[in-house]
Amino acid sequence: MKRKPIKSDEEWRKKLTSEQFKVLREKQTELPFTGKYLSTKEKGVYRCATCGDELFSSDAKFDSGTGWPSFDSPVSKKSVTAVEDASQGMKRTEVVCANCGSHLGHVFDDDPTNTGKRYCINSTALDFQNMRKKRLEKATFGAGCFWHVEETFRNINGVVNTAAGYMGGSLEHPTYEDVCTDKTGYAEVAQVDYDPAVVSYDRLLDIFWENHDPTTLNRQGPDQRTQYRSVIFYHTDQQKQEAVQSKEQQEKSGKYKHPIVTEVTKASTFYRAEEYHQKYLMKRGEKSCRIL
Repeated sequence: MKRKPIKSDEEWRKKLTSEQFKVLREKQTELPFTGKYLSTKEKGVYRCATCGDELFSSDAKFDSGTGWPSFDSPVSKKSVTAVEDASQGMKRTEVVCANCGSHLGHVFDDDPTNTGKRYCINSTALDFQNMRKKRLEKATFGAGCFWHVEETFRNINGVVNTAAGYMGGSLEHPTYEDVCTDKTGYAEVAQVDYDPAVVSYDRLLDIFWENHDPTTLNRQGPDQRTQYRSVIFYHTDQQKQEAVQSKEQQEKSGKYKHPIVTEVTKASTFYRAEEYHQKYLMKRGEKSCRIL
């Protein structure tokens, strides 16, 4: 049985965007008809944006006309918890995630379906997992500080998931402090799950070259040491072939005054970085941490 994550406000602020924090932790309500999932009709599961637990199925979703995503039932009775709410001078029933206690919305006894319930939920409190089968592939790149690299790829159409982490070293389960010693052999990397039907690996390689200096050995801007090296970790023989060809094309392009030092290396174990590193720039409303 899961235990509710006990975190301070500061820890929640590091994990959530400012808008998510307002809704999930401060119990604010997003404006009606503005939520990203209001009109979503795809088949899938809506999860808690804080902890990832499954909350509502798309089969339970209906158009209530209220301006917020509405569901007639959760995926199970143990998914959400109802809490009496008198904060606005009226008696309402708040809905929270049963696992982490995050505020989701409110439930009302006026649903026209056979359950008699309308769970009126903030889009900001949800993450949607589309059940349409996709053939996703992985790509891993090191190009200096992983905050910048993850933010770069996170905004590319066809990229489904990104994670900041460590690859290429020898120590099991390294921490950020371990990697910063420059003795573990790890590079700071962004690992990407992408849909090749939408964005090709070759296009991801172009983005990799465009967004860092591949001629500076173990350095990007003011960041120096081996964890900041330029490296492509390939996951398949096809990726290796494309990465090598792409590097050769860059070398022949005449764009660089100095030789390219980028490594093309077989992917090894990926260790996800600490949670406060994930989507670091997005959480702070910043686009880049780099000065080239």
